[in-house]
Amino acid sequence: MTSFTARTLVEGSAEGLLALLTAPLSFWGGYDSGTGRVIDHSHPAFGAEIAGRILAMPSGRGSSSASSVLAEAIRLGTAPAGIVLAQADSIITVGAIVAARLYGKACPVVVCGPETMAQLRPDARLSLVATADGARLNLSTAV
Repeated sequence: MTSFTARTLVEGSAEGLLALLTAPLSFWGGYDSGTGRVIDHSHPAFGAEIAGRILAMPSGRGSSSASSVLAEAIRLGTAPAGIVLAQADSIITVGAIVAARLYGKACPVVVCGPETMAQLRPDARLSLVATADGARLNLSTAV
């Protein structure tokens, strides 16, 4: 098992298989909150199911409305279990905060930086614990 530290944007804990995206994803128009799948036809991960997985990607992309799509997916249980970013994204952060406050459902969001992101593998299992003091990512290659 390999451990990394990260910066917490939204507190919580999650564990699951890693959904590692090579390109930023916009939840607005790029993610179906009803199914938990990537629906942006131009995205390299088109058709991938993200629901219940730990989503890792360089950053978010696009519209401020993406926060409402993420919050709705969290409410429906079709969101990622947690989100790991290489760069902080205020839109994703707002969506997760709103869902935690309105629905009492956590989707932790952390920033690990590009160096850590480069060490993540799509076939890995990742657990993350994000507190006000920081975050810890534990990566296991066994699935």
